[in-house]
Amino acid sequence: MTRRDALIRVIDALHAEIAALKSNDVGGLERATQDKLAAIAEVADLGTGPAGNEIRELAEEANRLNETCRIYVNLMAANVRRRLQTLTGNAAGAYRPGLAGAYA
Repeated sequence: MTRRDALIRVIDALHAEIAALKSNDVGGLERATQDKLAAIAEVADLGTGPAGNEIRELAEEANRLNETCRIYVNLMAANVRRRLQTLTGNAAGAYRPGLAGAYA
């Protein structure tokens, strides 16, 4: 396997992760993440060396897709936090003006 092939596998797995995140498919997300980690290990096993334009472009695409995954995860976490705060009656968050005065 070449670095190009391994990077393409990383990119394909990242696309699968994004699709799973969008559809809330936990099983699909788990499979895509395992595929991504395996492909990243393959890239690492192939070592470093001079990277041509194609390899650099593939690595940059993988980085952009990984950033997209990170944004989706952060948005999901923020939604969960907001829902939990609403359920616990703490919709204002951790800071409540005037609450500290109640303990003085």
